[in-house]
Amino acid sequence: MSMPLYASPEQLMRERSELARKGIARGRSVVVLKYRGGVLFVAENPSPTLHKVSEIYDRIGFAAVGRYSEFEALRRGGIRHVDLQGYQYDRRDVSARALANVYAQTLSTIFTEQLKPYEVEICVAQVGSGAEEDELYRLTYDGSIGDESRFVVMGGQTDAISTKLKDTYSDGMDLAEAVRVAAEAFRPSSGSGSGSAGSGSAASNGNGSSSAAESEPSKLEVAVLERERPGRKFRRITGAALDALLPARTEASDSDASSDDKDDKGDDKGEGSSDES
Repeated sequence: MSMPLYASPEQLMRERSELARKGIARGRSVVVLKYRGGVLFVAENPSPTLHKVSEIYDRIGFAAVGRYSEFEALRRGGIRHVDLQGYQYDRRDVSARALANVYAQTLSTIFTEQLKPYEVEICVAQVGSGAEEDELYRLTYDGSIGDESRFVVMGGQTDAISTKLKDTYSDGMDLAEAVRVAAEAFRPSSGSGSGSAGSGSAASNGNGSSSAAESEPSKLEVAVLERERPGRKFRRITGAALDALLPARTEASDSDASSDDKDDKGDDKGEGSSDES
């Protein structure tokens, strides 16, 4: 007669944490940072329709990495929650802090009670009437929540991008400078991260296979919470408006990289249909 298998609660938590971290590391990176006019979102995203950055409410934005189906469920749930809060009370009473606490409780419950945790990491941001009122909240797969004062980096090459931003980020940047700093910060992830966990999504293609595609202007999803924008503050930046903000050398350097890695780029494009972003 075989004995039933037993795993201690500590072992279960470790295994769930490892599963979630690996799933998040496979996702392409997202940067959320404060600039003079509000909050900027920049995400590596090969899909034009499966957004990693979205509006939640009038002054609140949402960004996520990991498994798309899971963070999309969180996004939709968050929208329903704040819509109900704004309807019952007042639109001005809806806050990113309250929403982040709801997300933290939800993620914590899923992590401890369900068999598989969510493989996601999210950021909830709010733009205020002044720069001192802008808020960034980072939430991890287990419901941990942190209040970030300058920027948030999630997924992919987190350490390399964070290191670059620490050197290049400065308070009070205008939009063009903030976009340039964020776009340049992605470069260490594509050049030096082939051996890290964050390169798991490109492992089947060899070292650096997704670097060219990830760094192209067309592969960046960019949006802002704009302080001076009337009404709803969220605005996507695409097409010519985005091209005008990106560093001029990005296009030239990536065209060289793309000519060397045409086959690899084709593989990376195909990856966009997977469930992890």
